[in-house]
Formats: sequence, structure tokens, C-alpha cells
Amino acid sequence: MTNQKKKAYQFIILMGIVSLFGDITYEGARSVTGPYLAFLGASAVTVGFATGLGEFLGYAFRLVSGYLADKTKAYWSLTFIGYGMILAIPFLAYTHHWQMAIFLIIIERMGKAIRSPARDAILSYATKQVGRGWGFAIHEAMDQVGAIIGPLIFSLIFLLKKGYREGFGLLWIPALLVLVTLYFARREVPVPHILEEPEFEKKEAAPKLSQSVWLYLFFTACCVGGFVGFPLISYHFKVKLIISDIQIPFLYALAMAVDGLAALAVGKLYDKVGLKVLLVAPLLTAFIPFFIFLNSYSFVVVGVVLWGIVMGVHETILRAAVADLTPLEKRGVAYGIFNTVYGLFLFLGNAFIGYLYGYDFTLITVFIVATEFWALVVLFIIFQKSSKELKN
Repeated sequence: MTNQKKKAYQFIILMGIVSLFGDITYEGARSVTGPYLAFLGASAVTVGFATGLGEFLGYAFRLVSGYLADKTKAYWSLTFIGYGMILAIPFLAYTHHWQMAIFLIIIERMGKAIRSPARDAILSYATKQVGRGWGFAIHEAMDQVGAIIGPLIFSLIFLLKKGYREGFGLLWIPALLVLVTLYFARREVPVPHILEEPEFEKKEAAPKLSQSVWLYLFFTACCVGGFVGFPLISYHFKVKLIISDIQIPFLYALAMAVDGLAALAVGKLYDKVGLKVLLVAPLLTAFIPFFIFLNSYSFVVVGVVLWGIVMGVHETILRAAVADLTPLEKRGVAYGIFNTVYGLFLFLGNAFIGYLYGYDFTLITVFIVATEFWALVVLFIIFQKSSKELKN
């Protein structure tokens, strides 16, 4: 193993630890967001709209932060600012109104918007040394360790007969550890792009994004448009009394464990066969409502497992492909556009599903299946149009 490759592995793992602590914080919170907002008096439409809006803003602003990252090369500064805003999560311990809780949730999402394009660009440089899919898979797997621990913290809190506020208060510890670990990561690799191209110099005119990139973004829009978020799923579990408050974060932890394992599998597969492995995402997403919105515990568990697999695909291959499809000079911008599209259609899809929730579950199923059908159509167009380009 070359020194560059070894250094890349060490850096990916260190950034994985940063994400691990980050996920303990915000995924722990996300596992109970739906029930907590319901506890504070929010309706299903409010939960679907507000959490979708938070996701949208958290993704849409990445268009700006991605541009700033490429323009200023201040990748580390933007990453630190974004992770600093994760401190909004522990403050949920002091809220008494759903409006304030939603405000803090949105603040954290904005923080993710600021840090994600810069962080993903930094990671993309390192993954060049070890394989795009595998590098992002390692990061995602470590990320999911935190995503498992976070929800389990709330399960433990509830088992000890404590409440939401005690759980959010405990999240101060991992939130602060995020910033400490990030400091060491920056000290290890202060100039990250040298891991991909040591002699990199900014060109006067960066290459434009190819047509395949825009088709890929269209596929992403269709794919996530029918992907129901866990806050709405957990809301359904609570109001329909399918699963107890104690078990909801446990099931979320299960989904995160499946996510991490799936990420490793599909990440390795991606490096071998390319974007064809993305077929898994729309196919499995189309089956999720047939399990999630039933009142059977066993069917719900199957649905949660499917949801976790799809998340693993989203968090690994969707991100890895952006790096393979775009030049180094446009990496931050590309991630910004990608995440904006992802967030916009996640918001629109979840807001609409939240609206349909008050009418008929059959309509939700039809909507999800239809959006995933179009995702498959676009994906096959991509394969036919530029399969050679997508594999390179």
C-alpha cells in the first residue's frame, strides 16, 4: 500500500469518526422528531411539511455553499461552521412549543447544508486513492455506527422512565466531540485536494457539467421524490399506536444498521459495475409503502429494513457518482447542485405524502410507485445514452 493510499484511508476513517459523533447527535434526534413534534402538539401535515422544509432548506443552500467552497477553496472553514450548528440539537431539551423545536431542527439542517458540499469534496479527493464507492462506503458505515447509537440513547432514556428533554440534553456530549475530532482531521490533512491531484492548479475556465450529469440529477429527483422520510414514518407509528415510544428509536437504529451494511455492499459493487447498481433504489423504494403503512408489526419491520437499504444506496452511491461524473474544479458546485435537487424533491415528496396521509394510504402508495417508475425510466435512458461515460 502506497503512502498516499494509507494516508487516504486514515483520513477517511478520521472523517468517519467526525460523522459518527455527528450522527449520534442528529440521527438520535431524528429518530424521535415525529413523536416529539406530536408530543408538542403538531399535526401530521405540520410534521410532513416542517421536516420536509427543513430538509429542503438544508439541501437547497448547498448550491450556495458548494459554489463558495469551489470559489474560495475554504473547504475546512465551511466544514467547521456547518458542524458547529449541530449544537442546535441539544437545545431541543429546552423547548416547550413545536414552533421553536422546528426552528432548531431547521438550524441544524442549515448547518448540514453549509458543511456537506465542502466535506464531500474533501472526501472525494481521498476516495480517489481507494475507490470512490468503497471510500464513501467506509465513511457511510462509520457514519451509521453513530446513527445506531443515537436512537438507542433515546430507547435507553425511555427505559429509564425519562423523557425527551433528558435525551436531548445528553446529546451535548457527542455534539462537542464532533468539533474536537474535526480539529484533528484538519491538522492531519490541511490541504485535502493533494490526495487526488498533488499538482492541482485552478484553471481559468473549468469544464462544464456534462449532459449525463443533468440526466443523473433528473433520476435523483424522481428517486427521492417518492422516498418517505422517517419523521413521517415514526409519526404514523405513534398516532396509529403500532409501535411504542421506546421501540420507535430502536427500529430507527435497526434501519441505520441495515444502512451501514448495505452501504459497504453496494459501495464495493459500484466500483465493479458502476451506476447499474442504482436500480436497487427505485425498485425497493416502490415496495416500502406496502409494508410501512400497514398495522402489522412484522410487516413494519420489513418496511424499516427496506428503508435502511435504500438509505444506504442514497448515502453511498448517489454521492460517489457525483465525483466520478464531474471534474475536480467543479466538485463543490456539483455537490451543491446535487444536494439541492435531492433536498427539493425530498421536501416536495414528503410534504405531499403528509398531505395524502389525511385521506387515503392507497393514494400514498400510488404516488410512490409512480415516482419510482419514472426514476427507472430515466435510469435506463442514462444507461443507453452514455454507459461508457458513466463507468469511467
